[in-house]
Order: sequence, then C-alpha cells, then structure tokens
Amino acid sequence: MGRSASPKPIQLRHGVLSITGNFRKNNEDSAFVDPDGRFFVVADGMGGQAAGEKASAMAVEMIPEALVAKLDFKRAGKETVSALLDRAVAEANAEIMAAGALDPEQNQMGTTVVFLVAAGGLLHVGGVGDSRVYLLRDGQLRQLTTDHSLVQALVEAGTIKPEEAATHRYKNVLYRYLGSKEGGQGACVKALEPRRGDRFLLCSDGVTDGLDGDPLRELLRSQADPQAAAEAVVQAAQDGGSKDNITCLIVDVA
Repeated sequence: MGRSASPKPIQLRHGVLSITGNFRKNNEDSAFVDPDGRFFVVADGMGGQAAGEKASAMAVEMIPEALVAKLDFKRAGKETVSALLDRAVAEANAEIMAAGALDPEQNQMGTTVVFLVAAGGLLHVGGVGDSRVYLLRDGQLRQLTTDHSLVQALVEAGTIKPEEAATHRYKNVLYRYLGSKEGGQGACVKALEPRRGDRFLLCSDGVTDGLDGDPLRELLRSQADPQAAAEAVVQAAQDGGSKDNITCLIVDVA
C-alpha cells in the first residue's frame, strides 16, 4: 500500500492597518509583521511628547529581534517558546524603563504589546497591557488575552460587573505595561492548535473603543480577505467614535 499524503502545511495570511484616528495628533501605535510570516506584533504606546511612539517602536523592534535570533520556529516546544517570549518581553520592558529614565520628557513612557507566534506546529499568543488578541473560530469570537487594567481587576474581584467596565472612569488605567516595574512579570503566553479557517485579531484598544461584541464578530465573519477585514474593522471603529489611535492586524490560518 502506498503512503498517504502528508497534510498540507498551514499557511498564515495577514492584513494590517494602523491610523492616527480623529482625536490624536500622532500615532503611538506600532505593528510588525515578520517578512517570513512566522510572527505578528501590535503595540500601543503611551506617554507625553513622542514618548509613546518611541516605546511602542522599541517593543516591535526588540521582541522580533529576540525571536529571530533565539527561536527555532520549526522545532521549539511549547515551554521553550513561552519562556523565550517571557524573556524577550522582560528585556524590552527593561530597555524601555531605562530609556525613560535617561530622558525627563520620556520618563512616563510605556507601551502595551500583544503577539502571535507560529512555532513548533502551534500558535502562541500573549501580551502585556490592554491591547488584545481575539480568535474567530466556527463563527464564535473569543478574547484570548486578559487586560492588565484596573477595571479588569475590579471585574475579576467582583467589585463591578463586566458590562460596567466599558464606561468605567478607570477603564484606561493599566497596572502592567512595558515601561513599568510589573511589565517584566511574564507575557501570559497561551499555545493553541491551529485550525484552517481560524481568524486571529490583534488590536490596540482603539479598535474596541469604537467597536466590540457582536458587531465586531459579524464584521470579522463578513470579510473573507484579511486586508479588507482589517480595513473594515478600522473604519467601523473610527465611525463608532473611537478616541484613540486604531490598529488592527488580522491573521488567517489557510
């Protein structure tokens, strides 16, 4: 008997768009796509002057550099990938803190970061701050990351209800981000078995400030092409009144 054909390798297709939006003077978000399609990163900077831009740019430069230099994308096991991502995030956090300490105008700078990394046959997602990774699978949208925000901590403690979080006065207050003492405490990495048809959304909170829940899910379901989907999500968030920079990076498993 002849051998059965080996399964076709999974391919990742992406679409990305980042805009300043209607309410900000400059874009402090950053996005990075590995030229070989192995990993994807989104960061949302914060701080006075151009500090947020610098912090997010440092995150999407340093973390990819660490991955390219140290990760065996074909053979690395789940624990190895998780440890390397934690270390890369911690090193970026330390560099951002150091850069902020050197320049008085940038001493409050920081950034969120989220990522998706294809390695060892799995997809690894995680991050620090309140940028998010979602998975659309079988028509259902699920948030894979947990916000490191004061409001999310209040929800988890039972102090406020989830539906109160979106309008809470502390909704933009983070207790962990790159550039903070707590920023190097791990990236909460999760590993998933990819399925063809999966669609991942990596986004800054500018997306969810103007678009969330069922409308976001329906929009992601309605656009087959990842670039068209990214553009549609950004437009809908802007039309929905988002007051922040808006960055959307979509990754499809084909």
